[in-house]
Amino acid sequence: MTDAAQLAKRFVASLLAWHGPDAFNPWADFDPDYDVAYARSIRKAQLERYLARRLGTARILLIAEACGYQGGRFTGVAMTCERMMLSLHPTVNAKMVIGSPGRRTSRADSPFLPKDIQRRQGFNEPTDTVVWDACLAAGLAPEEFLLWNIFPFHPHQRGRMLTNRTPTDKELAEGLAYTEALLAMTGPLLLFAVGKKSEATLRAAGYRPIGLRHPANGGANLFREGLADALKQRGLSS
Repeated sequence: MTDAAQLAKRFVASLLAWHGPDAFNPWADFDPDYDVAYARSIRKAQLERYLARRLGTARILLIAEACGYQGGRFTGVAMTCERMMLSLHPTVNAKMVIGSPGRRTSRADSPFLPKDIQRRQGFNEPTDTVVWDACLAAGLAPEEFLLWNIFPFHPHQRGRMLTNRTPTDKELAEGLAYTEALLAMTGPLLLFAVGKKSEATLRAAGYRPIGLRHPANGGANLFREGLADALKQRGLSS
């Protein structure tokens, strides 16, 4: 096992300890209504491979707010959806994400999935597409950008697993510890905060991220422009 793989494995293991109300830990929690057998092991392995491929090669770190149910909740990888892992996405495939075929962890036979296409192809998250496509369009290789969330777990409304909610200040503070552990592994990277909550949390902790508009709710073009301009100014885009 390489040093990067060992670091990634230890980091993912540290995530297993966190538990909180109305929040799902993709690497430790299991919901039989939605998850396939061995879902936790699949998500752990996918995050380990994702991180190991980027430790030592990433040039920028983009940190959003929290894991969403259409993205990292089922893949284990921030801002990355199941259709990317299944290579059913139009621009992103599993080789780009983890270097090997990925797996879905949502149950195709779950009666609780609201759409037929989700049962057939897994979940798709529009924000994930915007982030990945913007990074690739800037000329970054997949291993040159690292995606994460200040609160790396999935906050949901009580009793409604397929919803997203804003993490509390307490959750953001608890999640920050994992971001700092990640930064300790990667060393100095150009740091981007995706959305106001992420930016405020990082600044309160003494970091100076470049703030980007969150792609959701009509912010996709502003996100793309902000990222492209910042990378160009620093000579990091092609």
